[in-house]
Parts: sequence; structure tokens; C-alpha cells
Amino acid sequence: MRGRFISLEGGEGVGKSTQLRRLAEALRADGREVVETREPGGSPGAEAIRALLLEGETDRWTPEAEALLFAAARADHVARLIRPALERGAWVLCDRFLDSSLAYQGGAGGLDETAIRQLHQIGSDGLMPDRTLLLELPGSDAAKREFARDNGRLDRFGRKTGEYHDRVAGTFRKLAEADPQRFRAVNAEGAMEEVTDRLLAALADIR
Repeated sequence: MRGRFISLEGGEGVGKSTQLRRLAEALRADGREVVETREPGGSPGAEAIRALLLEGETDRWTPEAEALLFAAARADHVARLIRPALERGAWVLCDRFLDSSLAYQGGAGGLDETAIRQLHQIGSDGLMPDRTLLLELPGSDAAKREFARDNGRLDRFGRKTGEYHDRVAGTFRKLAEADPQRFRAVNAEGAMEEVTDRLLAALADIR
């Protein structure tokens, strides 16, 4: 029986990494095999590309180059980790997936959504999550969390302008509105335990 593929999405500092770990623990407590992964990354090849994407100056890559690098990393990630795990019946929890490319390189970077989806079709055979959990947090709160988490050492996306991140957040909202069957918007404010409970509730119909 095929497993479930769950992605966690949202802007910088909304708590995706923390909540992914907590969600994985809760699902394992129910007896499920859970694979935790992230993008860019999740496989040796994709992790090598991750360093290229996250390090350096904010203008190191054009949006076009970023989209190609993300698509290449995702293709390796899907082939070597995600699909094999799903085929053996595991639940895969992924910190970011295609929707981040659509929000960052698309909505914020100005690339055409159709082109990004075509790259995904070529590289990853169009694989999509069964459920996407969109964590939402006011921009000022997210920025404070992100700065505190990394002691002020932000990657090249975290250092982009507030206007850029506003476009990212707006694109995520539009994607969620366009696909309500897959997306669930989750309020990321409050105690960690409360947010985890909201995420579990957003998976209740597919667990």
C-alpha cells in the first residue's frame, strides 16, 4: 500500500523544520514509518546542490538558474528517496517541495508558473504531495523567529528584501486558494504544541 506524501510550506521563520520533527514524532507514535526530509536536499546529489543555492550573495543566481537548480535537486530527491519510501508504504514529510519554487522563483522571482511546472514534470514526473500544510505567520513575527534561530546568519533567501518575501507569502496564499483539496492553511502562532495539534487536525481525513 502506497504511503502518504506530506509537504510543509511557508515563508522564512514560520517554524516548518520544528513542526516537521514534531509531526513525525506524533505519526510514529501511531505506528507509522515516517521519513523526514527537506528541499533543497534529501539525497546526496540534492544536498550538494543545496549548498550552491543557499550560500553566497543574494544575486548569485538568476531566477531562471535557481529554478533549474531546484528542479535538478528535486529530481534526484524524488528518485532516490521520496518514491522508494512511498512505494514501501512510508509517510514522507518534506520541508518544502514544488510550491516553494512556484512561490520563490515564480511569484517573487517573476518566472512563469507553467515553465516551473514543466521542469517538475520533466524531472520528477509531476509528483505532488497528498497534502500540503501551509504554515502562516505575520511577517514581522516570522522575521524575528528566523533571525533568532540562526543568530542573525541568514542564507541568501533569508537576506532578500521584505518586498520579495511579501510576494512569496502572497503567492503561497494564491496557490492554497487555487487547490483547496490539497492545501490546508495552518496558523503558526502560539505554543509549539498547539501548532502541532493544528497540523494533525489538518491530516485527520487522510490518516
